[in-house]
Amino acid sequence: GNGLGVEFDHVTDEKIERSAEAARKEVRRARKLGAARIEIVVTSPWRNAENGRDLVTALAAATGSRVRALSEEEEAELGFLGAVSRTDIDQEPVAVCDVGGGSAQVAVGSRRQASWLRSVELGSLRLTNRCLRTDPPTRAELDAARAEVAETLAPLTPPLPAVALATGGSARALRRLGLETLDREGLKRELSTLTKLPTAARAGYAKADPQRARTLPAGAMILAGLQELLRVPLRVADGGVREGVCLGLLQAEAATA
Repeated sequence: GNGLGVEFDHVTDEKIERSAEAARKEVRRARKLGAARIEIVVTSPWRNAENGRDLVTALAAATGSRVRALSEEEEAELGFLGAVSRTDIDQEPVAVCDVGGGSAQVAVGSRRQASWLRSVELGSLRLTNRCLRTDPPTRAELDAARAEVAETLAPLTPPLPAVALATGGSARALRRLGLETLDREGLKRELSTLTKLPTAARAGYAKADPQRARTLPAGAMILAGLQELLRVPLRVADGGVREGVCLGLLQAEAATA
């Protein structure tokens, strides 16, 4: 996942070592629990950082397991499958928006398969670092961030869905604030509150750690842009890329059983 807190052009040696050690511990735990298949998955950091391949190599060496460095399309498809598999859907087409720290994915399709996939370099941490540097952000910074969201999403022309889901840390944080469905008015209301609070107060308000609290306004802003693009409210899904990966592993295990 995208928990490195990198600036997207370079992953420090310290962060690579910390990530490798964390992965080593998780793999050891999984093996003790009898996991039949183990896969390490890396999302946007490896694509965006100049030394992203070093991160992949370090994870493989630390764990002795396969490391799957996802392409933009793979990340979008796995997020779609994970979200749809954990959500009751009674209409099609369905769209899934996955807003991470470094990128956002949008996929549209039937319940079984996405037929339209796109990824943009627009994530909550990336947008925060580029535009929202004051704590709390100034009006000029907010205007600049909104303009960047609009400019980045403008080229996207997805098929309009009957139902849309949102996944990722920002969407889940907004659900904890009471927004089970992310609609225009709800997102506007929470954005107004979140952007008036400094990070420390925002963390208390959103019951989030400081890093998530810092990037939550940007994440909400991106989700608002995606909601406007898709023209339907976004239901917060329980699943995402992680669940999509697990679903693939279960299907692979069943095929060889």
